[in-house]
Parts: sequence; C-alpha cells; structure tokens
Amino acid sequence: MSLMVSISGIRGIFGTDLTPQNLELYASAFGTWLDGGTVVLGRDSRVTGELCEHIVTGALQATGCNVIRLGIVPTPTVAMGVLQHKAAGGIIISASHNPAEWNALKLLNARSEFLDAGEGKEVIRIARNHGIRYRDYKGIGRSMVDETVLDTHIDAILALPYIDRDLIAGAGFRVAVDSVNGAGSHALPRLLERLGVKEITRLHCVPDGLFPHDPEPLPEHLTEICELVSSTGSDIGFVTDPDADRLSIVGEDGKLLGEEYTQAIAFDFMLGKKTGPVATNLSSSRVTDDIAAKYGQECHRAAVGEINVVKEMQRVGAVIGGEGNGGVINPDLHYGRDALVGVAIMLQHMAEQGKTASQIRSEMPDYVITKTKIPIGDQNADTILKTVTEAYAGEKINTIDGVKIDFPDGWVHLRKSNTEPIIRIYAEARSAGRAAELADGIRSKMT
Repeated sequence: MSLMVSISGIRGIFGTDLTPQNLELYASAFGTWLDGGTVVLGRDSRVTGELCEHIVTGALQATGCNVIRLGIVPTPTVAMGVLQHKAAGGIIISASHNPAEWNALKLLNARSEFLDAGEGKEVIRIARNHGIRYRDYKGIGRSMVDETVLDTHIDAILALPYIDRDLIAGAGFRVAVDSVNGAGSHALPRLLERLGVKEITRLHCVPDGLFPHDPEPLPEHLTEICELVSSTGSDIGFVTDPDADRLSIVGEDGKLLGEEYTQAIAFDFMLGKKTGPVATNLSSSRVTDDIAAKYGQECHRAAVGEINVVKEMQRVGAVIGGEGNGGVINPDLHYGRDALVGVAIMLQHMAEQGKTASQIRSEMPDYVITKTKIPIGDQNADTILKTVTEAYAGEKINTIDGVKIDFPDGWVHLRKSNTEPIIRIYAEARSAGRAAELADGIRSKMT
C-alpha cells in the first residue's frame, strides 16, 4: 500500500506510507496555500495522533500560520472551530474508519468544508512542485490551545430551534454508547448529559486509540453494543466511528436500524420542520427518495463524497443532506457530517413522536443494499462502464460518478476504484435476492 493522496486528504499507514516527511510536506503545502492564515487543528485518538499533531503544528507555523490546537475532538467539532475562530482553514488528523495503524490529514477551507477539487489540486500542486514558502524567524506563526470548542459545538446543537432539551430530558431516556475508544468517547457522553439523558452506559469510551473492534461501524462489528442495549434495558444505542462523523443506531430491541436509516430518519425529522429539498449521494438508499416524496419534496443526488453532497445541497438549497454511511449534514449547524447533531435529532424525534427507535424504523420502507467488487485485471474500467451504459440505454442512467442505472424496483451503481483494478458494484432492491439479480444482470454485460 502506498500513500493515498487525493483532494479529500493524505492517508496511509503511519511509519511506512505516512511518514513524518510527507506529513510535513503536505501540511506545509496547505499552510502555503493559506498564505499564513489561522488554522484550527484537531485529531482523533489514534496512538500516532499526538506525534502527527506536533509535526503538523510545526510545519504550519513554519509557513506563517497561527495554529489553534483542539486536541482530541470529533471531526465536526474541528469544522465548528473553523467557523468559531473565523479561521482560514482546518486540519483533522484522522483516518476515519481505517484501522489503528492508519492516519491521515483531512483538510478544511475557510467555510469549514472539505476542499473541493480545485482547492485540493492546488495544495497537491504546491507540494509536488516544491512551491512551499517558509517564513523567517520574524514571520513564523504561533501555537495555542483552545479546549472550549467542543462545548461551543454542543451549545450550537442545543440552540437549534427544533431541539428541545427539556422535552428530551423529560422522556427519561436510557442510552448506551460505543465510541470505539475514538474522538466521540468524551464528546458523545457530554452531549447526552447536556441533553438531560437519564442514564448513559459507556462502552469503549476511553480515547486511547486502541480500537476494540474493527472501527468501521458495520453490523458484523457491532454485536457487543447490540447485546449491551438489550441487557441494560436501554432505549437506544449510538455508535460512532473514530472521528465521530458517522452514526449508527441500535434500537431498544438490540437490533441495528441500519446506517442508511440514520440519514433517512434525520430527513424525516427535518422535513417535518422545514420545507425544501434534500440531497444525498448516488449510492445511498432509495428510502431517502421515499421520505422526500412523503413531504412533496425531491431528493437530489450527488457523486459519492461528502464535499460533492455539500455542493449539491448548496446548489439546490437543501434543508438537510447526508450519506448512507450514517452521515447527517445539517446546514443549520455546518456543512459537514456530524454524528452529534444526528444523536440530538434522533432523541428529539423519539421524544416528539412518543415512539421507540424500532417503531420509527418499522414505519419506513425496507430496502437491502448489496456491495460487491469485480476484478478487471488489465481491462480498461472506463471501457467497461461505457459498455454497460450502452447496454442499458433504455433505462434511467446517471453517469456523474461511474454509472448508476435506476430500474422500477431497484438500482445498480458501478464505480471504478482509484487504487486497485476493480469495479465496485452496489445494488439495492426490496430484497437481497432481487438486489443480487440486478447486480448479476449488470455483471453479465461487463465481459
């Protein structure tokens, strides 16, 4: 595995691919691009995080940037910090759901959004063309610590006009939390305390970066929290990934609602409060279209990737957006995935409806998404995708990100990998069998 450099960040296994040298290189390139502005810097709990923080801080200071260090905080808290400090940008040191040996730099602009294609390419160009500008001793930046931003983030959530702390507190919720020993370990319980939750049962909430299970919040990794919710009589369970921008939910029956339904429930809640369109990515469940139609609204689709969804939200004026991996994007707070606001929305929805989490989920249509990948060897991925597009010319086709084919009873989305010779195939229908049939039909046209 080599260092992964893209507009969305710099990612690799620390000590082999991600080294102090390339951390310094790309942090300095980012500081040069910002021309010495203020940078808000936060990290998740990975063992290598503190070391990376020292390197990145020094590199930024050397390019004239003042650095405001937040310590271990969720990714969305860094985004809120950029807004709070009116900073020129932000860096999150986190490899998100990757295993503990990984780390990464994720870059935010002054709008607290991940860099778009043009911005990201410019930072990469500076790094690769040796265009870094270091300052002399009179021009180096300062470093300071701000431990208040998490509370400011939570304050902003509680100040949303549709979040009623007294109503949530009055419901007497018992909540279980699994933060995989990541950045949500202190943040999520603190939010729940501020919301007046009656009882909080913590699982893996020691932010030491030693992930007790695979940190990607998939069903096969979350059996422990499901059992805990059942055994403790909790009303709900919340699970975050290491940087706490993705949210999975466990019902009171100990069953996962499914990551796709995190954003679906948030859409349902918000559309009950505000009128307007919603947005998500091409690989997210059709349940979001059903929710939007329930309120007479349209669900707009963007290429996969948080910044792509954000741009589409801004283009259409979406009242809420997200991604099917448990990401809720609430523009009333900031334009980024935020597990904390997702938690507040879910508890508010339950309190208002007087329903359990499983009841709320049961009232939504059932869909099943299957995900497979096909090795293509030396074949050209673009040629294969073109062949599929031509074969299904009579169907509804979207080619903004690979090829997505919408059928009356489901869809299939094909995307080429940028890192290995494969094509990923996502398919959805009302049953796993039908989703597999749709995917098999597409696969037969790929040879």
